[in-house]
Amino acid sequence: MLLPSLGFFPFTDTLSISEPNQCTDHLMAAFNLSDSDRSSFILTGIPGLEAAHIWISIPFSMFYIIGLLGNFIVLFVVSKEKTLHEPMYLLLCMLVLTEIGTSTAIVPKALCIFWFNLKGITVGGCLTQMFFLHVGSVTHSAILMTMAFDRYVAICNPLRYAMILTNTRIAKLGLVCLTRAVLFILPLPLLLSRLPFCANRIIAHTYCDHMAVAKMSCGDITVNRTYGLSLVFIVLGFDLTLIAVSYGLIIRAILRIPSEKAHQKAFNTCTAHICVILISCTLSLFSTLTHRFSQGIAPYVHIILANLYYLLLPMLSPIVYGVKTKELRDKVRKYICTM
Repeated sequence: MLLPSLGFFPFTDTLSISEPNQCTDHLMAAFNLSDSDRSSFILTGIPGLEAAHIWISIPFSMFYIIGLLGNFIVLFVVSKEKTLHEPMYLLLCMLVLTEIGTSTAIVPKALCIFWFNLKGITVGGCLTQMFFLHVGSVTHSAILMTMAFDRYVAICNPLRYAMILTNTRIAKLGLVCLTRAVLFILPLPLLLSRLPFCANRIIAHTYCDHMAVAKMSCGDITVNRTYGLSLVFIVLGFDLTLIAVSYGLIIRAILRIPSEKAHQKAFNTCTAHICVILISCTLSLFSTLTHRFSQGIAPYVHIILANLYYLLLPMLSPIVYGVKTKELRDKVRKYICTM
C-alpha cells in the first residue's frame, strides 16, 4: 500500500558494504563468486543473523504457504460461485493476485538464501525482481483505491450501483491499475540498466529494491533518487487522497441515515476493506518510524520488518475478508464441509 520498497518511503534504507577492493574481493570469494561472476549482485539475506537463517526460514515459509493457501481459496470460491461474480469480489480477486505476486517475487529467492546459501543474482534477475515487486505494490495501492470507490458507490448511490460498476467496467479498471503501475515502474529498471556498477555489489537484504541497486552504481544516481521520490509522492498522495475522500463521503452519507440498523449495515460493508487498509498502513508506518528513529536498532530489524510487510499482508487479507464478509465466509465453509 505505501510502496515501501521504492527507496524513499522505505521500510529499510538498504545497507550496502562499501569497503576497499581488498575487502570486496574477500567477500566475493566468501560468497563463492569468481571474477567472471562480477556481473552479479550478492544478496546477503539478513546480516547479523546468518547463523539463524534456517530458523528464520520456518516462519517465512509458513507465512508464505498460509498466504498462498488462503488467497487461492478465495480465488477458487469466487470463481466457482456465480453469486460472488460481483464487483466487490472481483476487486478482491485482483487484490489477492497482487499480493500473491509481490510475495512470490521475494520469498523463493529469500528461501534459496536461507536454505542453500544461493546469494548470487544476476543484474537482469535483480532488475526483474525489482520490477515485478514494485509493479505489484503500485497495483495493490490502486486496487485498494478502486475498492474504496466501489464502497462509495454502493453506499452513496446504491440504486445506480449495478449500472455504474458492471463487471466489464471493473475488469477495465483493473487493467488501468495494472497499466498505470507498469508505466510508472518501467523507467526504474531502464534507468538502472544505464548505470555503471562498481566492483562492490554486496546488498545487505533478501531482495533487490530500487535504491539498493542504485547504490551499487559508481555513476550519478540523482535522476533515480528524484524519480523514485516523485513516484512515491504522486502514487501515494493520489491513492490515499481518493481513499480518504471516498470514506469521507461514505461517513457523511451514513450519518444522514436515521436508522441505527442501517448505520450498522452500511459500516459492515466497509469493515473488511478498512481493516486491510489499516493493516497495510500500520505495518508500513511502524517500520518507517523504526527506520527514521533507528539509533541503537540493529539493521536486521529493518530487513525483517520489510519482509514481514510482504508476508503478513497476503496472509491476513483473506482472513480479514473471510471473517468480515458473511457471504464469502458461508461459501468457503460450504466448500470446506464438502471436502
